[in-house]
Amino acid sequence: MRYATRASMSTGMTVFFPCYGDAGTIASMVVLAERTMRDLTDDWEIVVVDDCSPDHAAEVLDELRSHFPRLRIVSHPSNRGYGGALRSGFEAATKELVFYTDGDAQYDPRELRRLYERLTPDVDVVNGYKLFRGDGPVRALVGKCYHTIVSLAFGLRLRDVDCDFRLIRRSALEGIALESTSGTVCVELIKKLQDRGARFAEVGVNHYDRPFGSSQFFRPKRLVQTLGQLGALWWRLCVRPEPAVAPTEVPATES
Repeated sequence: MRYATRASMSTGMTVFFPCYGDAGTIASMVVLAERTMRDLTDDWEIVVVDDCSPDHAAEVLDELRSHFPRLRIVSHPSNRGYGGALRSGFEAATKELVFYTDGDAQYDPRELRRLYERLTPDVDVVNGYKLFRGDGPVRALVGKCYHTIVSLAFGLRLRDVDCDFRLIRRSALEGIALESTSGTVCVELIKKLQDRGARFAEVGVNHYDRPFGSSQFFRPKRLVQTLGQLGALWWRLCVRPEPAVAPTEVPATES
């Protein structure tokens, strides 16, 4: 079954995944993304940003590349953090629409169809929101507190700021320079899109527990660091906003 009309089949789309410690899941994410894209458009690409993953993700990606000609791999020579991986993904995207989600399989790439169906001409960003949180009640509570804090502090109007399952028009991203290197990049991205007047739609998506590894975000040290980074971001964006200039970085390699 084709989900898109023939008129929409010409709209190009980039799907990208940041990858760090995701050797056990990234192959399935690429396979499911490819199968989904065949139903949505004739013009598409898949990009994986290998953020100097400490596991054998690079070997998995090298094997995948031999089977999927539309797969491109961006490799960081050193770890740049989640924000750095997202920034590289956006920079590498070449199509009119850009979708990203994490490489850890906590979201199902096939549900991109739900977002695509909501991308009407008067919508610039379709943001997912978790129908439920699949990794336990404690993390659900922490996630709810985090969402409440950042929504109030930054004036964000989304139902779920921390749902990394987003479809964005390339035109909405033009001129936006992201600076965050941590997970606070999502707050920065939404804040800057919102301030630019981007029009949002929201779609409920499923969320699952990680099948491999564990999240770094919920560790006490990381939570304290995140709060500090959020404070600095709030000062920069809400108290003393200035035109953002992305810092100079060592170029990533692409294959």
